[in-house]
Amino acid sequence: MMTNLFSTFDPATSMKLSMNWISSLTCFMIMPLYFWNMPNRMNMVFMMITTKLHEEFKTLMGKNSKGMTLMMVSLFMFILINNFLGLLPYIFTSSSHLAFSLTMALPMWLSLMLFGWINKTNYMFAHLIPSGTPAMLMPFMVLIETISNIMRPGSLAVRLTANMIAGHLMMSLLGNNSINSSMLIFIFLVQMGLMLFESAVALIQAYVFSVLSTLYSSEIM
Repeated sequence: MMTNLFSTFDPATSMKLSMNWISSLTCFMIMPLYFWNMPNRMNMVFMMITTKLHEEFKTLMGKNSKGMTLMMVSLFMFILINNFLGLLPYIFTSSSHLAFSLTMALPMWLSLMLFGWINKTNYMFAHLIPSGTPAMLMPFMVLIETISNIMRPGSLAVRLTANMIAGHLMMSLLGNNSINSSMLIFIFLVQMGLMLFESAVALIQAYVFSVLSTLYSSEIM
């Protein structure tokens, strides 16, 4: 029995062992299937998506992509599958937790920062002060740019988590109130509309996370 509205996001279903986080690894069993299956329409759709994303990420990163587009496309597919898995009944929504999103954003941001400061130190110092900045504002611009760089992994993680939580909370709230409601058909139609909306949110949030990660890495690469 659900004790409160937020208990649907609780990964601990038992005191000894929780199997909820295993749903995050299910995509590793789903994604490689086209390597040994016969070509079908699902594989064609996946190939069309990955090819289109590769071209777009390559345009954003320019000539210095050097395989980064493959990582970004894989990141997009990983988040997308986990977001869609969270829409299925009785499956834990791992992307609604900061432990999931921050684990992807923080190591990637930290590795890019280390790469930039070690190999392109002068460029990283120059990037802290935009061209045309007056001399009086230079210390403030350095502080503002430093804070914005530090906040990037947190903003990526919170954006994904907050958007996934908001829709699930609304669906849980409507689902709990529809049991004893006289407007059952109306609430069912609203739930169907929310499901379609959440499907769009799952796709958009995966795209936004991967595109922003590509833009952040293109500033250093």
